[in-house]
Amino acid sequence: MQTNHNGNSQLNPYLLKEILEATPQQLILKIYDLAIISCRKENLVKANGSIQALANALNFENKEAAKISIGLLRLYKFCQEKVRENNFNIVIKILSELREAWSKAFVNI
Repeated sequence: MQTNHNGNSQLNPYLLKEILEATPQQLILKIYDLAIISCRKENLVKANGSIQALANALNFENKEAAKISIGLLRLYKFCQEKVRENNFNIVIKILSELREAWSKAFVNI
């Protein structure tokens, strides 16, 4: 992230364009990527924040989606607990497998 002469942070314009034009599915995959990278770097704050963003994106309003969302919420909470314990390897494994599953599911949409 760049800082301008006033000390304000500026996003890379290419990254900003990519995010603004991304579909909801692409954004979810990008959040998974950020969470996985943050775990690899053992960055507790970014990893926890990314996992929380995934939890916040869950759909509990639709009855069918709520069943899946409850299971995912439990997994995300487990991952957050493991991140706080600095057990990043298990979180990387879980999030990588979830990301791959979502990636395959999104192809069929």
